[in-house]
Amino acid sequence: MGARLGRSGDGGIDGIINEDALGLDAVYVQAKRYALENKVGRPALQAFVGSLTGEGATKGVFVTTSDFSREARDYVERVQQRIILINGERLARLMMTYEVGVRARQTFVLKSVDEDYFSDT
Repeated sequence: MGARLGRSGDGGIDGIINEDALGLDAVYVQAKRYALENKVGRPALQAFVGSLTGEGATKGVFVTTSDFSREARDYVERVQQRIILINGERLARLMMTYEVGVRARQTFVLKSVDEDYFSDT
């Protein structure tokens, strides 16, 4: 179960995913839609960690349509909170794997010879 926030004054949190029915363990989500050449930098991750700290949260997912700078990746390795970074490429793969926000446009059937059909036994 989850909740979408993502509005003015959301405190840097776009969504919350409850890992259990009682909401005892939550994952906080931040999403940024950036152009491919505009990488998410350390300051954006520091703000997200600050938001997590303010909420008393220990887990977060930061999603972007672009990518993360080296400094941003290094920074999340050193913080106490467990933060998963999902860049545009990984986001696209996850969307296709779990069929979220995508639609099959064309399906192909690959056929091969059934050798059992032609066997003498």
